[in-house]
Amino acid sequence: MARLSGVSAICGLEAEAKLLRPLGIQVMVIAGDAARGREAAERAAARGKGALLSFGIAGGIAPGLASGSLLLPRAVKSESGEVFPADEKLRADFAAALRQAGLEFSEGALLGLDRMAMTQADKEALFYQSRAEAVDTESIFVAQAAKRARIPFIVLRAISDPAEVSLPQAASVGLDQEGNPAIRPVLKSLLQNPLQLFGLIRAAIGAKRALKALAAARDASASLFSAPPKPGA
Repeated sequence: MARLSGVSAICGLEAEAKLLRPLGIQVMVIAGDAARGREAAERAAARGKGALLSFGIAGGIAPGLASGSLLLPRAVKSESGEVFPADEKLRADFAAALRQAGLEFSEGALLGLDRMAMTQADKEALFYQSRAEAVDTESIFVAQAAKRARIPFIVLRAISDPAEVSLPQAASVGLDQEGNPAIRPVLKSLLQNPLQLFGLIRAAIGAKRALKALAAARDASASLFSAPPKPGA
């Protein structure tokens, strides 16, 4: 397996980006902003070298995927039904690295949205509409930009909230512009509806499990990149 160089990644959270920077990857954090996502992916693709990587947590919409489940999708789908296949050579290399490390992963399609899938009912509807396994708000921009630039892309994600779990409204305001936790808007939402607290704690636990799985996947695939991870990163 040849080492990758010139890889650019798109993440939603700063916590996700911190996992990748020790690998020498240029990372852009979009904090759930669709306009920033499109612009960041296009800017990365315009360099015309290396590959694009969509990396981070995702929401499950297919039944049976628990928090922390890894995803290495064969394709990204748009809401309109367009399909963007991930680069099969890159996918095969990542799959081999994950298997060698003893990590299990799913290979079903991922659905790209410009919003979060918040409720169990919404997730169920999206699953029957797309037959994808998970959703996120970054991968569709990566896939579209890679296609236009004719460069390869790959997606590596982990489930945070399973299909059976609805997210509280406070989760939708939980990020600042840098992709870090936004405490004040979350507290304001909780004051308006304290019953969200349990759901917010459950969402935080799911995100922590997903980030732990992503760290393991990062370590397993580190040999694919031009720079090894720094000890303790």
